[in-house]
Amino acid sequence: MLSTVSRQLKSHPALVPLFIFIGGGTVMSGAYLLRLAMGPHVSWNRNGNPEPWNKTEPTHQHKFYKVNMDYSKLKKEGPDF
Repeated sequence: MLSTVSRQLKSHPALVPLFIFIGGGTVMSGAYLLRLAMGPHVSWNRNGNPEPWNKTEPTHQHKFYKVNMDYSKLKKEGPDF
């Protein structure tokens, strides 16, 4: 199958950027889905740690991108559960 694709790419060089961008988009979307699956709000083990969001530190950055926010200076405002 790869030999067929390589022959087609040699005969139609305009398809090379298409393959590059489709492959890059696939890799980036897979990496983002993996990042979402490993976040602090996801519970994969309901028996061992049913509420993992209660055990995070108050200075942990949960947002994807922060704008002018220093999370290391935050204080905890809630009770321990």
